[in-house]
Amino acid sequence: MLADRYSPRSNALGFLRLCLALAVLVGHSWPLGLGRATPGLGFTGGQADLGALAVDGFFVLSGFLVTASAGRLGAVRFAWHRCLRIFPGLWACLLVTAACAGCFATFPAALAFARRNALGQPHQWGIGTLFTDTPYGRLTGGVSVVNGSLWSLSFELFWYGVLTALTACGVVRRSPRLVLLLTAGAYSVLLSDLLHQLPETHTVPHPRGSFGPIPFFGSLDTQLLIYLGFLFLLGASAQLYQDRIPAHPALAAAAAALLLATLRFGAFPVLGYPALAYLLLWAACSLPSWTHRIGRTHDYSYGIYIYAFPTQQTLAALGVHQWGLPAYVTASALATALLAAASWHLVERPALRLKHWTPPHPRRPVAAPPIRQVTRDVVTADR
Repeated sequence: MLADRYSPRSNALGFLRLCLALAVLVGHSWPLGLGRATPGLGFTGGQADLGALAVDGFFVLSGFLVTASAGRLGAVRFAWHRCLRIFPGLWACLLVTAACAGCFATFPAALAFARRNALGQPHQWGIGTLFTDTPYGRLTGGVSVVNGSLWSLSFELFWYGVLTALTACGVVRRSPRLVLLLTAGAYSVLLSDLLHQLPETHTVPHPRGSFGPIPFFGSLDTQLLIYLGFLFLLGASAQLYQDRIPAHPALAAAAAALLLATLRFGAFPVLGYPALAYLLLWAACSLPSWTHRIGRTHDYSYGIYIYAFPTQQTLAALGVHQWGLPAYVTASALATALLAAASWHLVERPALRLKHWTPPHPRRPVAAPPIRQVTRDVVTADR
């Protein structure tokens, strides 16, 4: 069973998250450096590409990891930990981006970019005309996009909020079957979409409009909310029921074959999502022990994810993409890794040291004992 093979203290989840973050960077190199579509769209018939697959994997692993944290910490402490993990690094990234962009655009526009995206829901993609002459700018028709990777943070934060509410209601600890019901409900939407698309199983589902507005946050695409939510809930359900999930190399091989088949021939969300989730969780338990050390003490995956897009845009604006795709990918990875390391050591890890902080409670004044009691105590002491 998965519970027998998975160790919270020794696993390859950090390694997998780092690989997924780098996969997003590599996948973005085609549109950002060459002005071409991300690899995988042709092979999958438009169902997914390299970057989308990596984001899907992130949501599975995120659901698996944070559900364990929610069950262990409780709602308030869990929400505090999630805020510390997301917002300090995000705010630092936005401020660094705004400071650098201020050298090429107006500072009010750069500061507005940081302020309007500070809550994790992107409300401003560009800064003036910055990056409109890059390959990606020309691909989008001259639209300024500074950090296109931020779109997924809003969905992750939403599902953090759902998990916080479930934890506050006691669902995670006492009624985990309700998480399974939520997962089944999301899956029914995916299955309904597939049945309405038959026989064109490669067709992208029709949009469902927006969910919201959510106070202080904004509106979210309902279609993405459900599909990414299903992946998150798959990870959460696997965490809660890992003692009932078999973990065997033959099943992992079958999951890999099913994943490739659905990507090529269709029905990827309905059949490929569960296969992807199983394959990732099996890999987390089965990869060599040297992978267990990666990401345990220094987790650069989040920093790579939030810094990669503006770094790649900057390098493209400087003409690095003209050196060829391998050189552009290498330069992007190295520059992003340096920024991610700085983010971890200077911002993210110091912020996480506040995980155990508790606001001080005002002490109630202790009432003085009556004079008669004081006198009696003194007389007793003299005796």
